[in-house]
Amino acid sequence: MPDINLRNKKILLTGGKGFVGKFVHKKLMEHGASEANIIVPSSKADDLREKEACRRVVKDKDIVIHLAAKVGGIGLNQEIPGELFYNNIIMGVQLMEEARKANVEKFVAIGTVCAYPKIIDIPFKEEDLWNGYPEETNAAYGLAKKMFLVQSQAYRKQYGFNSIFLLPANMYGPFDNLDLRTSHVIPAIIRKVFDAKNNGKDLVVWGTGNPTREFLYVEDAAEGIVLAAIRYDKSDPVNLGTGREISIKNLVQLIARLADFKGSIIWDNTKPDGQPRRCLNVDKARKEFDFQASTSLEEGLKKTIEWYKINYKKDNL
Repeated sequence: MPDINLRNKKILLTGGKGFVGKFVHKKLMEHGASEANIIVPSSKADDLREKEACRRVVKDKDIVIHLAAKVGGIGLNQEIPGELFYNNIIMGVQLMEEARKANVEKFVAIGTVCAYPKIIDIPFKEEDLWNGYPEETNAAYGLAKKMFLVQSQAYRKQYGFNSIFLLPANMYGPFDNLDLRTSHVIPAIIRKVFDAKNNGKDLVVWGTGNPTREFLYVEDAAEGIVLAAIRYDKSDPVNLGTGREISIKNLVQLIARLADFKGSIIWDNTKPDGQPRRCLNVDKARKEFDFQASTSLEEGLKKTIEWYKINYKKDNL
């Protein structure tokens, strides 16, 4: 199929006021979308856990990009797995169903690297997605997101509905969530580093530091999402990432160096490590819609730390 011209398309961007949504909104406009045609629903006015709200927001839309989600780090996944499962699966399932019934031209569903099995060969290939159970601490969230792929493929087969499913690596960057209860690893470490630095304390980090993760700068992730929306029209899942992994220990040391933290780092190995390794094979995204991440981890961390130093206000958390 030819590339979609965004100029006159009415686009529903759920989660458009959130961390990733801000950057996707910007990239949509860079690729030709009209700001007036990008509709960002309010979570207060349009609760996507309610079917009627889903029906209302998809009406007369050409493209739906579904970013809205309830997410968190290992701690939150352990604390409220049922809530994370229910909220994410009910929003996605109902929104895609109502989009299908409203004859939406294209639906872009955002999955998670947490959907992959706990133990598989590195790098993770899309074909390995069903070769085992996800890592237990975030399995409920990962499986809820994984159901979007099942729905996408079933709807394409039965209804010819054009929906796609993307699997981004751990995303990070400016405007990320800094609440230690709900944040992911990079913003949590950045906040902890500066808290320790400013208060003359040791830096305490969860786990052993041995697991590896792959990190995708949010602006690169947004570019990948928009390129897929424009160019990709299959229900086969696609990874979005850099194809490079780093151990949590090396990540913490890198952030500490960039933040000029010279104190001690203490590893709290009573806390869980999570999945042992994460690194994505990114060949399909490059082949199918010419996406390749351009921001190195060090460059992205510098930008994120600079944003943090300028914008951090403790009272806002």
